[in-house]
Amino acid sequence: MTGCQSSAPGAPGASVHFTAQGDIGLGAEARQVLNTVAGLRPQFNLALGDLTYEAGIDREFCDMVKDRLGKDFPYEVLTGNQESDGHDGDIENIVRCLPNRLPGLQGDYGTQWYVDVPEKNPLVRFVMVSPGINFQGGQPLDYAKQSDRWNWTSSAIDGAAAANIPWTVVSMHAPCLSVGKYECKVGKDFVNMLLDKKVDLVLNGDDHVYQRTHQLGLGPVCPELVPNVFSAGCVTDSDPSMAKGDGTVFATVGVGGAGLYDVHGNDSEAGYFAAWSGKNRDAAFGTLDVTVTADQLSARFVPAMGFNFTDAFTIGPP
Repeated sequence: MTGCQSSAPGAPGASVHFTAQGDIGLGAEARQVLNTVAGLRPQFNLALGDLTYEAGIDREFCDMVKDRLGKDFPYEVLTGNQESDGHDGDIENIVRCLPNRLPGLQGDYGTQWYVDVPEKNPLVRFVMVSPGINFQGGQPLDYAKQSDRWNWTSSAIDGAAAANIPWTVVSMHAPCLSVGKYECKVGKDFVNMLLDKKVDLVLNGDDHVYQRTHQLGLGPVCPELVPNVFSAGCVTDSDPSMAKGDGTVFATVGVGGAGLYDVHGNDSEAGYFAAWSGKNRDAAFGTLDVTVTADQLSARFVPAMGFNFTDAFTIGPP
């Protein structure tokens, strides 16, 4: 598979087409999702962490990906908690057998990095970070306010705006908001920083569900987002067609193949969400499929064969 764009980078009508999902494993469902990705023919894929779920089979995972997507396909990885500490996989092994293939990448590939796509006249900056998960020695990396990693993330986001890159997408394995299993591992301050900077789209894995928020933002009626408490004032747009600059959409795509978790419609944060799918409701494995032009970000959830759940949203001109 070679999925390449029809327009020259930066030319009128140019676009960026990518897929994203996490929590994968090596089971039949993981292979179905990879087949779905192959059929969509994206330019690259973002793997949002929790890749193998078992120590010693990193090479087997890489071979599975290459068999379905091609040995030179840009399958760009971000560590999850399964492989970050080496217990159920090893991110160092995985980045060796699935190396970065996007030009111009800055940072520590697999753990904390960003890249502009296309490299010339970019449409999107992808910022990939790892707050809220443990690394060697059982300790998380320090993403506390004004820490080195906080400042690195903040500068990467600000740099995209300074360079007039139209879109910014941040990925981190652990979500903050969820109707699934987990609480806000990444911390309230970090998520509010993303909201304050009006990141367009935040992608997560970790919770083995699909869930997508309305557009959320800070302002006079929402000075900060507080996890586990719903504030209607933090919802800036609640329909599927949203305006760029009005806030941030958070999408968890933890349905890459590992066993699904339940979703809970009575969760205290449910009011933030526009769509969700889990083991007990509209169960589906699949991938988020995203196309970006200078003026619009269009995303849809594409289920793997045998599943029916779908979701779609756009962020367009103000």
